[in-house]
Amino acid sequence: MARRELLVAAAVLRDKMGRVLLVANDWQGLGRVRYTVPGGMVEHGETALQAVKREVLEETGLKVKHVNHLAYSVHIEDEMKNERIIVFAFAVEWDGLLNPRDPDGFIVEARFFDPKEAVEKLGQVPMREPLLDYLTTGVHGRFYGFNGWDGRGGVRVPGL
Repeated sequence: MARRELLVAAAVLRDKMGRVLLVANDWQGLGRVRYTVPGGMVEHGETALQAVKREVLEETGLKVKHVNHLAYSVHIEDEMKNERIIVFAFAVEWDGLLNPRDPDGFIVEARFFDPKEAVEKLGQVPMREPLLDYLTTGVHGRFYGFNGWDGRGGVRVPGL
């Protein structure tokens, strides 16, 4: 079986009250909804910054006005699934009204949550811990590495 190599661009969006935007994904269409920050696959011929703008618009209806900085990056090496996933999560400034228009039909909700509730909604360690750290410390540019979605072998490297 060929190894899957996935590059993902994601965004951390906060409103004026400091709440964090999450989207509810139903990837298999079976009602098993998982919350994530908005984002998705970087397509062929696209940069990560182009992808994050496209994904935010598709999944939330919001327009990215400016990318402030790299909030964090995550490397997940999952031998059980035979895949490697690299995620770049960018802090962005945005404009518009929430109006998800996901062409894939996976996004069932997009809304802002207070930071504590947002972190609780994120079930998998590689999604939860970097966001929690970023929201708590405000330090950006940190790198996180995990050996699987359950967070095995997690490591954090200080920001640059």
